[in-house]
Amino acid sequence: MAMGKGKLSKTFIWILMGLLFIGLAGFGATSLSGTARSVATVGEKEVSTEAYLRNLRTEINAFAAQAGRAIPMSEAQMIGLDRQVLAQLITARGLDNEAARIDLSVGDAIVAEQLLQVPSFQGADGGFNREAYSFALRNQGLSEAEFEEQLRDDTARTILQSALIAGNTLPDTYIDTLLAYTGETRDFTWARLTGSNLQTGLPEPSEDDLQAYYDDNLDRYTLPELRDITYAWITPEMIVDTVEVDEDALRASYDERIDEFNQPERRLVERLVFSTQEAASEAANRLGEDVTFEDLVDERGLTLADVDMGDVTRDTLGDAAEGVFSAEVGDVVGPLPSNLGPALYRVNAVLDAQTTSFDEARPALRSELALDRARRVIETLAQSIDDELAAGATLEEIADTTEARLGQIDWFPGADGDIAAYDAFREAAAALNEGDFPEVMQLGDGGVFAMRLNRIQPPAPQPLEDVIDQVRQGWDTREQTAQLMVQAEDLAASLADGSSFEDLGLTRQTETDLGRNAQIADLPPDLLTAVFDMGEGDTRAIAGTGDVILIRLDGITPVDRSDGDIEMLAQALRNQASNSIAEDLFRAYATDVQRRAGVEINQPAINAVHALIQ
Repeated sequence: MAMGKGKLSKTFIWILMGLLFIGLAGFGATSLSGTARSVATVGEKEVSTEAYLRNLRTEINAFAAQAGRAIPMSEAQMIGLDRQVLAQLITARGLDNEAARIDLSVGDAIVAEQLLQVPSFQGADGGFNREAYSFALRNQGLSEAEFEEQLRDDTARTILQSALIAGNTLPDTYIDTLLAYTGETRDFTWARLTGSNLQTGLPEPSEDDLQAYYDDNLDRYTLPELRDITYAWITPEMIVDTVEVDEDALRASYDERIDEFNQPERRLVERLVFSTQEAASEAANRLGEDVTFEDLVDERGLTLADVDMGDVTRDTLGDAAEGVFSAEVGDVVGPLPSNLGPALYRVNAVLDAQTTSFDEARPALRSELALDRARRVIETLAQSIDDELAAGATLEEIADTTEARLGQIDWFPGADGDIAAYDAFREAAAALNEGDFPEVMQLGDGGVFAMRLNRIQPPAPQPLEDVIDQVRQGWDTREQTAQLMVQAEDLAASLADGSSFEDLGLTRQTETDLGRNAQIADLPPDLLTAVFDMGEGDTRAIAGTGDVILIRLDGITPVDRSDGDIEMLAQALRNQASNSIAEDLFRAYATDVQRRAGVEINQPAINAVHALIQ
């Protein structure tokens, strides 16, 4: 009986093990060369797990090299590197499937020729080396047959792609149209009509008129979202006067910067170096009324910036110091020695010696040292404040027990002044939510702050009575513009009939050779757009804000196709357009190929590859 139970137990165990193996196989519990041979299929072509693994690792390594740090698989998936690699491989294999479908292939001779051109397969004599070939493939985990088949597919795919995108030439009309748009210029005359040109005064608006204008432009009189924020802050400037700086520290700082406070006499000097003493002497002898120092510099193919030494001291000049420092401003002295050879020196200015005593430097030294110590005091205080806030202290209590100041602001994007002038505060205020606990944050000058959002007031229109003056001004501006437009239309018609700007009592301005991207100060931004829509001799009135611009187009200058720059632009436009069409054709063709062949994704195999890279 006991023996029967043992046999039953062993049989049960073998059944369980068999089920386990079946389950593991179903989940891809094999090596990448086992059952999980491909991560995708396109028609009859497979995207092998090895190819996906190899390409994904290459892409991750390239991204890591660019970022300067290791990239984990989770981050690679987050930025889409895995999807990018899979899409590229599917596209390639889709084209391979299409090439096979239309019987497009290359023979062994072409494959052999390409093998001979791969540098890593060549020996020391530059010829094909069988050992180098085998070694390189082993490093890639490929057999010779696999690599040669891959090379055959790549070549056929390249032929297919080339046939698809070759010959994408564009008609000259297309390029000519683009050049005309970018290269044509306009000449025009214009005059500005303002309130002084009105023939009648503005009417007095009624209450209904102002109410209607207010309603039509309500967004102009709407306050933005306001955040009622209470804050406590402290900056080095707030406590600098309370910081003590002892005499020894001031004296030590002065001694460390003694060269800054006591500078010797300096001179602004230019130096022209020669290769020999004879050449320098000959140049010095030529200086006079007809030959200047600038002439000598030009003869050497140099500029004054090349020979400028800046401000120099006696120590800088060495053996030439006495001659240079005894010269007057504007004098050219030499030849004198330099570390590069004999040289002529020109003195451009004399900077007198500056001596700042300790007593004279004391205020500046104290201010700098006090600010530095104030920052360190705030660093220590910030930790204490943060601890108190974490323990439940309010901003009001912090202001009562420390040197921090309490404040309130109705903040909105664009608010400025005081604490709102700090970038750190503006960024924190924009991200602040109701219920957030105050915490200490840094300001750019060494200060700190903490804040609390009390409430958010949504955007709301200001009452009409509060903005009546602005509404009245806006109504007047609109009415003035409308009346000027009516007047300008009549003047434009007169210009078109042959009258001049002077005949109409207008002060004209002339613009020539302006392209579409030209900038004209104090004119409506859409003026040039209107000018390029006009024909030669056309007139037009363009409304501004309280004024109107009257325009007459005087001339259209076509593109000069004989200009080398224009021809380079034409070629660049032609190449850009051809490349864009080629990309669109390839994308459409690749998509159609995949749709007709059918694409199947093996997600368990993809997951297995990702797990291997982790």
